[in-house]
Amino acid sequence: MLRYNNNRNNVTEVMKSVGEEMRLISKKALLERYGISYGALYRWKRKGLIPDDWFIKKATVTGQETFFPEELICERMELILGTRNELLLDELAGKLSGEESKNEFLVIDTGYGEKSFRLKDIRSVSVVHSDGRKDDLFEVIKQLLQKEK
Repeated sequence: MLRYNNNRNNVTEVMKSVGEEMRLISKKALLERYGISYGALYRWKRKGLIPDDWFIKKATVTGQETFFPEELICERMELILGTRNELLLDELAGKLSGEESKNEFLVIDTGYGEKSFRLKDIRSVSVVHSDGRKDDLFEVIKQLLQKEK
């Protein structure tokens, strides 16, 4: 059953799920409610901040639309938006997946800001000199990490 609020763009679907009501919110309504872009939503999905199975495709009068479990997605939106100035998206994704304690990060702080990379994702770190010579700093980092263990 589809319910239209006064604003026809804000469609909420109600489904029966194991004897309880599970309210669904449309993608369009979600984006409008939180003032986020389509690109941000799918970037968060790619990073693992929003589980794939929360993206529910449904046939509607106007074609196919994407819906989300309203309570779950709204709680997650509040968490993402509330922590985005404190944590990097990768760090938040690690926390949500329980991997945070397994990750070690390389943090590079520059005049343009701070960027962190999970050590397990780094393939090489190099300094390229003006004469074209390349020093692989990753080997030095690996040696230092092995000495700590």
